Amino acid sequence: MAEITYDIIEELGILSTNPKDWTKEINLVSWNGSKAKFDIRDWAPDHEKMGKGITLSKEELVKLRDIINNLEL
Repeated sequence: MAEITYDIIEELGILSTNPKDWTKEINLVSWNGSKAKFDIRDWAPDHEKMGKGITLSKEELVKLRDIINNLEL
C-alpha cells in the first residue's frame, strides 16, 4: 500500500474533543503534495494519527456553508 503524506497548512479550528483527547478539527491540508483542501476529521493530540474524514474544495465548502445557513435549527 502506498504511503499517504500530509502537511497541515493551517489549523482553522477544533469542533470537539473526545474523552481520549482526540479532536475533530477543520484544517487546510495538502495530501500527497497536492493543492491544499479543507479537511474535517479526528486527529490524535500530536497529529501523528488520524481518523476517517472528508476533504472539501473551496467551492464545496461554500456550498456546505450555504446549506447549513438555510437549516432551521
